[in-house]
Amino acid sequence: MKEALMAMLAGIVIGVVFKLIKLPLPAPPVLAGVLGVAGVYIGGKIIEILFLRVQ
Repeated sequence: MKEALMAMLAGIVIGVVFKLIKLPLPAPPVLAGVLGVAGVYIGGKIIEILFLRVQ
């Protein structure tokens, strides 16, 4: 949980800095992009679980 909070805090700081220096945010601009990132993570976890069960 601590890692997730630290990642969120880092993301907020980066978002603020990028907006202050008027750069585009280094993140997907729409919900579909965010869902794509979540899908990659979930897919990786599924493979992890499948390989753990096979061994």
